[in-house]
Amino acid sequence: MSPPKASQVNIASSTVGGKSTQALVRLRVRGADGRDQVIEVQGPDAAAAMRRASSRGLHVLAVEGAASGATQVTRRNVKFPLMLFSQELLALLEAGLNLTEALATLLAKERQPAVKQVLQAMVQDLAEGRNFSDVLAERPMHFPEVYVATVRASERTGDMARALARYIEYQQQFEAIRRKLISVSIYPVLLLVVGGFVTLFLLGYVVPRFSTAYESAGRDLPWMSAVLLSFGKLIYGNWQVVLMGIVAMAGALLIGFSRPEGRRFVVEQVLRLPGLKEKSAEFQLARFYRAVSLLLAAGIPLSRAMGMVTGLLSPVQRTRLSGASLAVEQGQSLSNALLAAGLANAVAESLIKVGERSGKLGEMLERTARFQDEDFARWLDWASRLLEPILMTVIGVVIGAVVVLMYMPIFDLAGSLQ
Repeated sequence: MSPPKASQVNIASSTVGGKSTQALVRLRVRGADGRDQVIEVQGPDAAAAMRRASSRGLHVLAVEGAASGATQVTRRNVKFPLMLFSQELLALLEAGLNLTEALATLLAKERQPAVKQVLQAMVQDLAEGRNFSDVLAERPMHFPEVYVATVRASERTGDMARALARYIEYQQQFEAIRRKLISVSIYPVLLLVVGGFVTLFLLGYVVPRFSTAYESAGRDLPWMSAVLLSFGKLIYGNWQVVLMGIVAMAGALLIGFSRPEGRRFVVEQVLRLPGLKEKSAEFQLARFYRAVSLLLAAGIPLSRAMGMVTGLLSPVQRTRLSGASLAVEQGQSLSNALLAAGLANAVAESLIKVGERSGKLGEMLERTARFQDEDFARWLDWASRLLEPILMTVIGVVIGAVVVLMYMPIFDLAGSLQ
């Protein structure tokens, strides 16, 4: 079911004695089960409503409605460049600027109005004496919980630059795998598109001309050739409808892939294919290990860190993680709890046990994630090398079959003449 469109509706507010009362703010959130829903939360403004929703374990995706006069920027109309923001902020902090000066510098150089609006509000909040982590926490649609927790921990140690560097490294490792996945999928997609257009050209342009020649000859055709020629004549006679169908399909795909819900639906369907579901689970576990490692390095307790990154796992894995978290809180070791919940393989169990014995659990979790990332990258290379010749073979067989069926009556005629 498609999500409702963002709108300025369902905001109930009133004034008593000249003072504004609590308002109902509609928020689009994602629960622990991975489902998106729209809820109404009371608060004096949208930021307070988002904080309340986050405290209930919900991940805020967008604000569907805002109070009268409020300026609203949602995930739908602006994508805050978190990675670029972090890299530039880190560079300015390492250059010797304090946090307020660094944010003011980023605000001065920003050209996008929506992003500039977010930065201006952050600078104003800091000028009021608020903590940077609190300022970030009020904008969950731009700054994820892991990012806020890392910054909050760095405020206690006074080493924000190091915390930002760790988060940037965490994101870069994930982006490297994502870019590799995209680059691997480009060539198969191009093969399918080109092969489809060639087949359509043969059926809609070449086959009808052969059909006219065969009909004028007055000879009986093999039934497979007759079916092919009839299909080609159908496409040729209704080429406007076929063209409109292709354009509509292309438009639907573009609209679908431009929306997070559409991309998520496609990914879920692809991951149902044999062999992909297991690899997807391993990839999600690698992200989970790396995120927990990042939070442990920032000083976050293990049980809390595990609860903060549940959004990186699938719904089935989240259910298992809740049992593992309960076991850890009851005193069981992390390695045994994850293994019993099916969230660790033999390699992960061994590395995590080493981390528990040596007191370097965060480092061992990072090594576990790196090991699984390398294994996933090797599998991706193998799968791409296998998929490309298979696609080329399938496309060649389809095009070859069309050509052979077109020329089969000529072969029969040549045989009868002999």
